[in-house]
Amino acid sequence: MRFLGLLLCLSVFYAKPAQASCTVAVTISEAISASTSDYLERAEKRALDKKCNAIYVRMNTPGGSLQSTRLIVERILASPIPYLCLITPSGGHAGSAGAIILQACHVNGGVTATNIGAATPILGTGEKTPEDLRNKLINDTVSWLEGVTKLRGRSLKFSKEIVTEAKALSSEQAHKEKALDILATNEQDFLQQAQNRSVLIEDKKETVVVVGDLQEFLPDLRYKVLSFVADPEFAYLLFMGSLALLYVEITHPGLIAPGVIGGIGLVLSLVAFHKLEVAWGGLALILLGIAFLVLEVFLPSFGALGIGGLVSVFVGSLFLFDAETTGYTLPISLIFSVVAVLAAFLLGVGYLALRTIRLKTQDTDADLMSKDGVVSAIDSTGHGGQLHIMGETWSFVSEDPLQIGDRVHVTARQGLTLNVKKVK
Repeated sequence: MRFLGLLLCLSVFYAKPAQASCTVAVTISEAISASTSDYLERAEKRALDKKCNAIYVRMNTPGGSLQSTRLIVERILASPIPYLCLITPSGGHAGSAGAIILQACHVNGGVTATNIGAATPILGTGEKTPEDLRNKLINDTVSWLEGVTKLRGRSLKFSKEIVTEAKALSSEQAHKEKALDILATNEQDFLQQAQNRSVLIEDKKETVVVVGDLQEFLPDLRYKVLSFVADPEFAYLLFMGSLALLYVEITHPGLIAPGVIGGIGLVLSLVAFHKLEVAWGGLALILLGIAFLVLEVFLPSFGALGIGGLVSVFVGSLFLFDAETTGYTLPISLIFSVVAVLAAFLLGVGYLALRTIRLKTQDTDADLMSKDGVVSAIDSTGHGGQLHIMGETWSFVSEDPLQIGDRVHVTARQGLTLNVKKVK
């Protein structure tokens, strides 16, 4: 007995303490877009890195991009940990794309005085959809959503009617129709009811929901910039405007500013349309910015290339480096510092170039005044015309009346015109 007691004490002493469970909490309070998809992707990676047991999503959205919604649903269905989604706060709603995402969540719910539904696809411009296109969009969305709803064991009738009839219900009614799993009085009540529920993850593997300490994953500057750019209407206008600016630059080479703005805008719009992943978009912006900064040294752009390059590098750095997606994180202070150093370098190069031009101008003036020229053409007054000097042709003005072949001495220069006097 003493030996067994000793073994028990040693096992307790050397046993590793159980790791405290955790849940990553995110908040979606704007339209669903590329920024939302990127935000949830980074939140999930944060949860997996921290070995958290679940992701808790607070939702209050009017809807958004169907393409972004599909990417988010795919991510939730493939997630190795449960998504717990709640319509909150009171007075909030999960409209359109938000209602679809809620059906994909492993556990969903709504607090009292919220609503869900109205998921009929519409054009981003708000215009009336042609009948054939409308039927195609509705049928495709219904069949897709029915598959998601069956997987979660929720109301097929509700999932169909929110698309075909733009049906919307209060959270209380949606809970009665089994479209929502939980009707909660507040956030804490929802998490308590979600605890220990049995759900299916990945390839229909059954697991039990464990709600741990909430770890907030707040929207950062990257999310805010991407949210601004990814608004569907703004993204469309940005894309078309960028193409127009690039056309202006191609047809009128040398304007530079349209090309700079159009290039940056085109990359941002491709990210907003999901044609470029956020990280690849960031890399493209950084490379584009460096190209602008190099060209600034060789082309007279009056700062357009330099400013565009700095903006491109800054935004690209926000998109490229993220702890959850790359394993690295760059403090915003470091990004500002790098941009400031590039700006200082650019100003330094500009100052040296300007100084060189001034010195060259001074040398040119000195050479002109040290040599005589020969009048090659005169105007009707005899006090102006052109002369040859140092192998070049210059315009001149003179107080003395001159004739072709007269030798003259340069006394001053005003731009591209020389002041001369006749050599006697």
